[in-house]
This record gives sequence, structure tokens and C-alpha cells, in this order.
Amino acid sequence: MATTLFSGGTIWCGADREPSDALLVEDGIIAAVGASACADELGLGTGADLAAPEGARHVDLAGGFLMPAFGDGHAHPLFGGLEAAGPQVRGCESVEEIVAEVARFATAHPEAEWIIGASYDGSLVEGGLFDARWLDAAVSDRPVVLRAWDYHTVWVNSRALELAGITAETPDPVLGEIPRRSDGTPLGTLREWGAVDLIAAVQPPQSDDERLRALERAAAYYLERGVTWVQDAWVEPADVDTYLTAARQDRLGIRFNLALYADPRRFSTQLPVMIASRKRVRDAASPLLTAETVKFFADGVVENETGALLEPYCSSLHNHGMRVWEGDTLAEAVTAVDAAGFQIHIHAIGDAAVRQALDAIESAITANGPRDRRPVIAHAQLVAAADLDRFAELGIIATMQPLWAQLDALMTVLTVPRLGEERSEEQYRMRTILETGATLAFGSDWPVSSGAPLEGLAIATSRQTSEGRPVGGWTPDEIVDPARALDAYSASVAHQAFADAAPAPWGEIRPGASADLVILGTDPRTLGPAELAALPVRATYLRGTLLHSSDADPAQAR
Repeated sequence: MATTLFSGGTIWCGADREPSDALLVEDGIIAAVGASACADELGLGTGADLAAPEGARHVDLAGGFLMPAFGDGHAHPLFGGLEAAGPQVRGCESVEEIVAEVARFATAHPEAEWIIGASYDGSLVEGGLFDARWLDAAVSDRPVVLRAWDYHTVWVNSRALELAGITAETPDPVLGEIPRRSDGTPLGTLREWGAVDLIAAVQPPQSDDERLRALERAAAYYLERGVTWVQDAWVEPADVDTYLTAARQDRLGIRFNLALYADPRRFSTQLPVMIASRKRVRDAASPLLTAETVKFFADGVVENETGALLEPYCSSLHNHGMRVWEGDTLAEAVTAVDAAGFQIHIHAIGDAAVRQALDAIESAITANGPRDRRPVIAHAQLVAAADLDRFAELGIIATMQPLWAQLDALMTVLTVPRLGEERSEEQYRMRTILETGATLAFGSDWPVSSGAPLEGLAIATSRQTSEGRPVGGWTPDEIVDPARALDAYSASVAHQAFADAAPAPWGEIRPGASADLVILGTDPRTLGPAELAALPVRATYLRGTLLHSSDADPAQAR
């Protein structure tokens, strides 16, 4: 029997439970919590010093903080892992830097038929409108495709437009926009799936080996940040194949749940494929892989005016954004998916999209009757006051991205001018939703933004930028208590994942639970936002196995 005893620090058991001083893990399962219970389990006498028996491991926390491992309630791990395979544009702070990096990568990779990368900062150019000719200066003989930070937008060069057949005569596609120059020619920025798919249709897919390496990179990225479960929130049929291959080859690294993407343009043929994909994953019987969720997009994003709003954008008179599903089609599709036993996961940014998502879930509940469904509305950037209580009433989990709730350049340059000051103050009402009695879970949307939970927690508990602005926090009434914020990135994500229904539940610290754990350098509840964002993740355990350690002596084990 593999036995590990943790002591010498704080064992955090959740916001509503007292912390403990010791934890015993046997064969990957928590066997006892608290020094007395651990001593009893180890057969030590009353009053004996708590120590691991011979052959067992003793992890001295050295004043550190042990808690359930983090989960990520909404992310895109394959996208994130693939970013490392192309030009590194994420850190570029100007168009000139991006162009130089693309040129460098193209020179270093003459064999690459397409130059594909992500993700550039859309706020670097007014309106997020990037010109193909700027990329032509770097590469003109090969197509270049760069995804924006939001993953709803791409910037391409003229060769890519040519290969996709996008010209002045090309109409805007369904669920997409082709911004144009004054003469009608395509600018080089393509917005939303209908337009992006024009490029994807001629773009060669990544090799199976590259996709598997990307998944491994994603798992390693998350383990370094204390995360052991991720909701992949956009999964196509080819992605299911990648995950299943990784499971067969023991290359998953962490736990994943797949949300199969529902497309209104072809949904009538998708549901049987989704059911078959779920069966394939269930038949694989990997303890690290499930496919129990279906992902819907209700709208786009505010920053390119495709987020669906009840009132029009300030920057575009009469423009209410984009509804991905028209009329009752979202409710009909959600009801069908719910009837098939899937969990619902809906991207909804604007208040009109959130209302449509709430209505669709309510329709499914009415049509299909009560069950433990745990539906998710992701992002919920703007929620109308009349809809706030509906999350709790309908049992809907609000899976929000705390890192976005700050007055950074993205907010001040792209978001606030579109929403106006008054509506902008109503964004990301995390504390309000939590206080209605709804479940608040956190996710990162990585690689749209950082996948580090501690960086998100620093914003959730302060509503300040990394520079500490504004003093007192932006919309400070929405600051989340540190203990509740920790729960939102651990226990609440586990609830979203139905972890309590697993053979060995995870996401909590109690006897019988899986030892999915993270050790932090100190108690995060005592730190200011800057210190919290930089807090070291000393070790990450999955099912009792140490998979990441930043200590010279791993987890100070002896």
C-alpha cells in the first residue's frame, strides 16, 4: 500500500469547514483528515508523535497550504497547446512586433506551407481591425493565419484570402463578418465562425502527432498551475479522436471532460454523432476522460460587437450584436440534447444571450422533467437585473472568468466604448450571483487568457489590475471573499464536473475522496492581489501521485 502523510501546514477543507493539520493518503485515496484521525488510521498510540510508518512518505508542508486541486470550468486546452507550434505572437505589444515575429518564424520554418499562430492582442489596433497587407510585409508567398486573443477572430494575409476565395464579391457568410476597405476589398480580419470557416476549409489540419503533443503541453501547463481537471469547451469530432488516442497511449496527464460543439448550421445531423462520441469515450473507460457535455454558443463577444445585447451598442446605433441561434432554435436544440442525457454548457456574453440561454434551459427542464442536470452558462459577462435570480431558481452554474473583471486595456479600449460607462459597471457580477444562492464556478478560457487560477483569484478578490488600479477595486461590490473564491476554483468546479458521482470523488478533502491536491507556498487568503498572483504552486497531486513539484526536494518529501 502506498501511504503518504501530509503535515506541518494548513490543510484547507473548504470555505464552510474548519482547516485541519494533517492528511493521510493511502493508494491515492484520502484515508483520514486531522492528526488524531491520522494517528488512529496508522495505529499509533494515544499521545504518540504523528509520524509516517516505515516505508511511507511524509510530506512536510513547511508552513504551506494544502487544498483540493484546482479545476478549470471552461477552457480550450488543445488550442492552448497548439499555440507553441506557431509564431509566438501572444506577448507582442505592437503590430510591428507581430509582423517581425511572423517573419522570424517563416524564415526559421521554410518547410511550413502555412504559417499558423495565436493569439494576438486585438486592442492594439482601433476597432480590432488588422490589415492583410501588414502581414504581407512579413510573408507574401505563403498563407498566414493568426487567431486573435478571443478566438472568435482571425487576421490573415493576402495569400490566405486568395486561397480561400475571399474577394470583394464575397458576401458576409451566415454567422460571420468580413470587414472591408473603402473600396470593398476584404481587409484581412475575419470575425466569427461563418467567416473564419472560409479559411478553415482550405487550411490543412495539424498532424495527429502534433495534436497529441499539444495535449501533453496543455496538461503540463495546467499541472504547473495546480489544475487537475479541465472542461474542454469546444470539441469537434477530430478532437474526440485525439483525446481517445491520448487515453489509449496514457498521454492525457490530467482529467478532461469534453463539451461537444453544437453548430446551428448542421445541428440536425450532429446529435447522433454526439451520442456515438460519448459512447466511444465511455467504452474507453479511462478514469481521466469523459464526454458528457454539449457546448452551445448563444452569441459572440462584445469586443467585436457580436455579443448579443438587449439594448444596442453605443458605438453602433441599432446594432444589438449577433444571436447564433435564431428564434426558438436554441431552446429546441438544448431540449433535444438534454433529453439525450447530456449536460448543457452555453457560452453567453451579452445580456440578451444570457436571457436566451436561461430561457432555453428552462424550456428543457419543463419539457424533460426534473433530474440532476447541472447546466452551465459560461462567461455571463452582462446579466440583466431581472435575470440574476434565475441562475439559482433553475439550478444553473455560472462559470465565469475572474481574470476578465478588471480595467485593463481590453476593457478600456474595446469593451467600455461599446457598452458605455453605465452598462460597463454591470459586468461580471460574481458576488451578486453567488449571493442569490447560485453556484459560482471559475474557469480561465485559456488560451484566451491565462490558465493560472491564482492570477484569476487575485482579480476576483480585488477587482484590480496587476498595477493595483483602481484603488479599492473596480465595481468593488462584486469583490468575492477569498474563501468563496477558492471554492469557486475547486469545489464548485468539481460540482460542475459531477465529481461527487465518480467512484472516488474529487474536489474535496474528506475520507474516501481522491487525493487530487495542490500545495501552495502559503495561505492565499492572507495575501494581497499582487502577492496572490505570484504565489508559488509547490506541488500538484493527481490521485495521490506527485505530478508537479517546484521544490528542489519534491514536495519536501522524505
